[in-house]
Amino acid sequence: MTPTTSSVLPALRIGPLTVQTPVVLAPMAGVTNRAFRRLCREHGAGLYVAEMVTSRALVERTPESMRIIRHDEDERPRSVQVYGVDPATVGAAVRVLAEEDRADHVDLNFGCPVPKVTRKGGGAVLPWKRDLFAAIVGAAVDAAAPHGVPVTVKMRKGIDEDHLTYLEAGLRAQDAGVAAVALHARTAADYYSGTADWEAIARLKETVIDIPVLGNGDIWSAEDALAMVEQTGCDGVVVGRGCQGRPWLFADLAAAFHGSDVRVRPGMREVAAAVRRHAELMVEEFDDESKALRELRKHMAWYFKGYVVGGELRARFGLVESLTHLDDLLAELDLDQPYPGAGAEGQRGRAGSPKRPSLPEGWLDSRELSESFERKLREAELSVSGG
Repeated sequence: MTPTTSSVLPALRIGPLTVQTPVVLAPMAGVTNRAFRRLCREHGAGLYVAEMVTSRALVERTPESMRIIRHDEDERPRSVQVYGVDPATVGAAVRVLAEEDRADHVDLNFGCPVPKVTRKGGGAVLPWKRDLFAAIVGAAVDAAAPHGVPVTVKMRKGIDEDHLTYLEAGLRAQDAGVAAVALHARTAADYYSGTADWEAIARLKETVIDIPVLGNGDIWSAEDALAMVEQTGCDGVVVGRGCQGRPWLFADLAAAFHGSDVRVRPGMREVAAAVRRHAELMVEEFDDESKALRELRKHMAWYFKGYVVGGELRARFGLVESLTHLDDLLAELDLDQPYPGAGAEGQRGRAGSPKRPSLPEGWLDSRELSESFERKLREAELSVSGG
């Protein structure tokens, strides 16, 4: 048995919540639904955040928004990320979650770099309008506080390197009463490209001193997480793309943060079992086998990264239609294939190249919000991926 040493970090405290392993699953649209969160929880400990839900959809109680915020009975703490651009609507959405006991923690998304959001002033570019940012955060905290539900903020560095907002936004969030801030150490212009700027996480940690600061960006392994903590002094890490197709990464992270060098290195038999388990949970999530398997397709390339599968079989996995179909495909795999090593590790998921952020005309002219911009911002409440 591998000897263990003392924990690398103390437990993460987010308001009244204590997370023994200071690891957060980043909310990812179409990925971190109840099924995937359960898979991750079965491997390790941490805080697992649901897919982002838009505040307007939640206030209107659309069927999809109510599905997104569902949690398993044994899932604690229950964590939901809310996106919105109107303080009153965000406050109302958080009130639904807190008053009706639908969440134990609420995260606010200011990290989305998707052009259809940023071109309307939402997501990662919203903190440029500092008063609007403060109003949204304040409305959420005010709605959640009477019910003891902590609110956190996830953000990016800013619009681009010439228009950084994260230090000021971190201080404003702290002053508004949030329980923690998380920084994805890229700008909106970076999108998911290049290398995350961990030095920015260190600067935020030096600036925001009264609440935990979490780091996000380029954590592909437990070793990356330990390196981020060592280099930045952050209080915990947020893991996004690194766990796609690798729910066992949370076992590695739990081991690493508690001083163990034990790591999960699954052979093909274990990967196939995880895919089958994921499929079963997705059917439970959507109560529709066809829809569940369509939603699972995106995960296939992630699960089989680095393993010898073959292009034709990979393509068929990407078109899987049913549990029976999936079983037939899994039966064609070489289940005795061992862990492939480096080929299964490293970067996964979307990366792409830097993009010039799409902004409303005149957005950069002032840090204050005009009445005309305020009207346009309400159009930005779309169901899109968080960042």
